Amino acid sequence: MVVGEYTSLAFLLPASALIGYFLGYLLDKEFETSWMYIAGVILGSVAGFVQLIRQLMRDTRDDE
Repeated sequence: MVVGEYTSLAFLLPASALIGYFLGYLLDKEFETSWMYIAGVILGSVAGFVQLIRQLMRDTRDDE
């Protein structure tokens, strides 16, 4: 596996959490609420972990 692919995994989780926060923030402004950014961070983090696990499973399967 190339080093660049591992480096991208380091940015995957924070990037997905930030994207979730940003989308939740926009929804908060649109609907005048104050809780959707928290849901966005949670969903973004979960999505990041899922993608991280998928990538690691794919890498370990390829090594065998």
